[in-house]
Amino acid sequence: MARKPVPSRADYRSFHRVTTRWMDNDVYGHVNNAHYFSYFDSAVNAFLIAEGGLDVRRGPVVGFVVSSGCDFHAPVAYPEPVEVGIRVEELGRSSARYGVALFADGDDRARAAGHMVHVFVTRETGKSTPIPDPIRAALLGLR
Repeated sequence: MARKPVPSRADYRSFHRVTTRWMDNDVYGHVNNAHYFSYFDSAVNAFLIAEGGLDVRRGPVVGFVVSSGCDFHAPVAYPEPVEVGIRVEELGRSSARYGVALFADGDDRARAAGHMVHVFVTRETGKSTPIPDPIRAALLGLR
C-alpha cells in the first residue's frame, strides 16, 4: 500500500494548541490513536466558535461529524505540546470537509494527518441546513 505524503505546516491555514494529558498515553508510551480525533474535533470547534460565532450550547445550528479518518506518521507522547492545523478542503451548501493535522512543537512535518466532515443541522430537528453566513465566511478563510 502506497504511503501518503506527510503534510507540512504550510499546508494549513489555522492552528490550535492542544495540551496532551497523562491519560492520553497508552501502554506503548505514546498518545493512543483515538485521542487524535478528539484533538481534531476540539480544534475545529474552537475555530468555529471563535471565528464563526458558533454557539454550541444554544445556537439553532450545530455541526455533526459524519466522517473522519487519520494517517499516523510519527508518535507524540504526554507531556509533549502539540498544535492542530486546519484547512477546508471542500465546502458545500450544508457541509464542510476539513483537512486536519497534528504537529509537535518545532516540527514542520505532521505527526498525523487526516480529515473530518461536518454536516450542519438544525438543533431542533437534526436535519441538514445551509451553513450560516458567519460560519461560511470563516470557513472560506481556511481554503
